[in-house]
Amino acid sequence: QVQLVESGGGLVQAGGSLILSCAASGGTFSRYVMGWFRQAPVKDREFVGGISRTGGSTIYRDSVKGRFTISRDNAKNTVYLQMNSLKPEDTAVYYCSAEENNNYIPRIRYEYDYWGQGTQVTVSS
Repeated sequence: QVQLVESGGGLVQAGGSLILSCAASGGTFSRYVMGWFRQAPVKDREFVGGISRTGGSTIYRDSVKGRFTISRDNAKNTVYLQMNSLKPEDTAVYYCSAEENNNYIPRIRYEYDYWGQGTQVTVSS
């Protein structure tokens, strides 16, 4: 069973950048498809993007395409979320997630089996 720990959140001005990291332990990291989700107050948790086991494929929600980039380093058991051109509407708690049963990158939160505790990202206007 894999454990996930996010880091890198914080307060940033609109237009700024942040990079989030998610460190995995307790499992074979390369077996897992990884996803990033976010949840703003009084909103549902929404899919941000995901990356395949090898890192060769990524997908994103439309609102972050061209601004966010997901990558992974299987040797370091870590997945990253580079966020550029941040907007106030990107403010949320960001979660990384993992699943090992599918041969695609799920967009639905219930298809992910493991979750980190989340890290807060606040974008000021």
